[in-house]
Amino acid sequence: MTLDKNFDPAAIEARWYEHWETKGLFRPERDDREPFTIVNPPPNVTGSLHIGHALDNTLQDIIIRHERLKGKDALWVVGMDHAGIATQMVVERQMNERQQKRTDFTREEFVAKVWEWKEESGGTITGQLRRLGCSMDWSNERFTMDEGMNEAVLKVFVDLYNDGLIYRDKRLVNWDPALKTAISDLEVETVDTKGSFWHFKYPLADGVKLADGRDYIEVATTRPETMLADMAVAVHPSDERYKSVVGKEVVLPITGRRVPIVADEHADPELGSGAVKITPGHDFNDFEVGKRAGFAPADMLNMLDGEANVCQTADGLVPDEFIGLHRFRKDGVNGARELVVQRLKEQGFLIPHVSKDKEGEEVEHDAEPRTIATPFGDRGGVVIEPWLTDQWYVDAETLAQPAIEAVKSGAIEIVPKSWEKTYFNWMENIQPWCVSRQLWWGHRIPAWFGTEIKADGNNITITGTKIFVAETEEQALALAQDYVDKLGEKSEIFANNKAKIVTEAELAEGLENPDVTKVLEEINVYEIYRDSDVLDTWFSSALWPFGTLGWPEQTKDLERHYPNDLLISGFDILFFWDARMAMQGIHFMKEVPWKRLYLHGLVRAEDGSKMSKSKGNVVDPLGLIDQYGADALRFFMAAMESQGRDIKMDDKRVEGYRNFATKLWNASRFCEANGIGASKTLASPEASLPVNRWIISEVVETQQALDKALADLRFDAAANTIYHFTWDRFCDWYLELIKPVLQGEDASAADETRIVAGWVLDQIIAMLHPFMPFITEELWHAMAAENGGRDYDLIVAKWPEPKAAVDAQAKAEIDWLIKLVSEVRSTKVELNIAPGTKMTAHVRDGDDDLLAKIARQNAALDRVGRLETISFDPAPEGASAQIVVDGATYVLPLAGAIDVDAEKGRLNKALEAAQKEAKSLSGRLGNPNFVEKAKPEAVEKARADLADKEAEAERLQAAIDRLG
Repeated sequence: MTLDKNFDPAAIEARWYEHWETKGLFRPERDDREPFTIVNPPPNVTGSLHIGHALDNTLQDIIIRHERLKGKDALWVVGMDHAGIATQMVVERQMNERQQKRTDFTREEFVAKVWEWKEESGGTITGQLRRLGCSMDWSNERFTMDEGMNEAVLKVFVDLYNDGLIYRDKRLVNWDPALKTAISDLEVETVDTKGSFWHFKYPLADGVKLADGRDYIEVATTRPETMLADMAVAVHPSDERYKSVVGKEVVLPITGRRVPIVADEHADPELGSGAVKITPGHDFNDFEVGKRAGFAPADMLNMLDGEANVCQTADGLVPDEFIGLHRFRKDGVNGARELVVQRLKEQGFLIPHVSKDKEGEEVEHDAEPRTIATPFGDRGGVVIEPWLTDQWYVDAETLAQPAIEAVKSGAIEIVPKSWEKTYFNWMENIQPWCVSRQLWWGHRIPAWFGTEIKADGNNITITGTKIFVAETEEQALALAQDYVDKLGEKSEIFANNKAKIVTEAELAEGLENPDVTKVLEEINVYEIYRDSDVLDTWFSSALWPFGTLGWPEQTKDLERHYPNDLLISGFDILFFWDARMAMQGIHFMKEVPWKRLYLHGLVRAEDGSKMSKSKGNVVDPLGLIDQYGADALRFFMAAMESQGRDIKMDDKRVEGYRNFATKLWNASRFCEANGIGASKTLASPEASLPVNRWIISEVVETQQALDKALADLRFDAAANTIYHFTWDRFCDWYLELIKPVLQGEDASAADETRIVAGWVLDQIIAMLHPFMPFITEELWHAMAAENGGRDYDLIVAKWPEPKAAVDAQAKAEIDWLIKLVSEVRSTKVELNIAPGTKMTAHVRDGDDDLLAKIARQNAALDRVGRLETISFDPAPEGASAQIVVDGATYVLPLAGAIDVDAEKGRLNKALEAAQKEAKSLSGRLGNPNFVEKAKPEAVEKARADLADKEAEAERLQAAIDRLG
């Protein structure tokens, strides 16, 4: 097999990935080896590979390939998330195209259709992850709604409920009126929108007046429609203006509701009038104020239905003309907001906003224009409504305590450590976690509702709703029957009743019958129905580290691979996923889910801005793979991943790493052409030549630095280590320095060099494999083709073990050689001497050791350094350039090489120009007006330009000094 002249990534990537997967090489049988485990953050089944996925999965693959090469039983768990809202939306959208809707089908029929879609169209991203080169254990691919995960989810819910850590409560949630479900904070996007700020008068009741004589309190709001459900007005306890009216009441316009004036620190005396209208049923801050004021959540007024249309409040005070209106203008039709403003204006309760026109005349407006940070649902696309509703909650505060302690004790190490403060701040102030969603697709909540009954003989009272939580219908029915049997002990009415599961509609029909005793006697059954809600998607993914390993069954994989060794995650899901995994893992497994948590940054646009479709700056990783190859994209991600920093996308750098791959390809072709093939040993071969002993030492140091960088999760340092060794030391220097040996007459030296060069190339291929798996696998086999091929693929080969010490003498000698050649080349560039010009050097301050080194490296100095003679005799009179290397001075006569006077003139002119430009830039940066008022990127560019000009001036001065 001969390597093609040109490196073509597309020609090798698909072929090698199929080979690895078909042969089962992502999870070789290594039950007797040390385990190493990573779980992949499960992407949405609806998703496609974005640039953030490319970063996250590249970093994971680098680690897992490295650990696999080190001989471990390396498991990278892969799977997909069922993505409740996103998936249901996709399927419903397809139905709409066929003039169908979800409610045309039963729940079971709809869920079946979602499963059909999942099998036919879901999981596009798994193919895209393969294109990136991710070596995941596809043979055990998981899904958050597969049978095993479903069993885990049900058990966790039931156990948490029985432990008092899951409960049902009435609280405010982020309600998406388009999707008609509660959504998480992660699914809310805040957008600055143009809005208005209205000021109203709320009349004081019972003739009460403020100290200034006013008979009203002024309030302001951006959401006037919510006044229909106002329950209080809050003022600051220290606000002297309102101290006399705290505890008094106002009478709300429109509804006539009397509400108290309460003292609460939420009110800011410096903001507006200092008085705040309180709508606890429709505002998160007001909800807390309402609770402090003594309102129970069950008593808080709700004025909107699930579609954000006005409904009657519990006190019946909303006028009929508002009932059914949308909360604000929609589809060209005015809503409750507009009608509230109209009625308040008509009744004289609207305080106009006064501004001045161009002529300075005062002009009255209904409201003050404002830019308002408005929450939108990221999928429903409408304004989110804080809505008071019954939902299921996890007692996150209790579960958080062991997870906090795990980080404090070091049981979980967060990298970078700077994220610990953020983690602690959130966990120590954690709120109850709403885990119920009003969807059909997802893990249906294993809770059944029945009637809570107080029985005493023939006295039967319905006191509320009884909840039965169980993993199966049979278990729920048994719990209900036990409840009925206990009722039967208190009343003969229930003595022979049987528990029965019915639909929610069937039970509702029975409860509407006012003669409860008669109904119970006639039907002789106790009916329960299942909660129609499903669990938040994050609930199931929080179980990923142990649920994917077979829990609740005590499997071999669970025993070997839990806790996981490492989790790699974007910092943006630290709270939504990582922290919840920590809480659930510690609670159910009594151990942390992973020993280390690495948080990487975001991939941003080239200018540092966040990528978004609206800005048109989203980068498609598949497009980059098509253009430059997966290896180049992967290496870019690793090289740019610096702890605690975001990555700026840069196509030129990706292209540069494609060129790096090409460099390695061409170096391998050079080796192939010069009889250099695959190595036969893991340990370094014997070597006598300094250049070979040097390169072996470089391999030893590179492997040690690479292992340390990967152990420290310094991906940038790891990538740069192997990059510079491959490009600088091996390709640019070693291969150049051995050319005279390979082409010389000493056959023994040439044979040694071929063996060493083949071994070094093998080490490069192995060390580079985690970063660039495709090209390295190709070269691994190609370099052995002439010698009968390899016994195994690179993906399951052994990590380098040179078993050699650093040869300080050889390193010093070759480092000297490289410095001398580099100085000669730099001098030629500075003095405008053609690179191929052969020169003579005269040495001053040399010793016998230097003389011996020059003798040993004479061929390289001639061939690579273009120094045909190095003499210890004094240099002839005339112009010369001088360079100093390791204390010795080398004088290079310039006679015949350049016109010295003309070159001095050119250098002085260039120096003057560089100094002038540097002075100008320095003056600009010294001007506070420029630094403070110019765009940050302009200031940054000026600083970079100044550094360049100063460096250029320094270089030119050095060149002038060389000429004497």
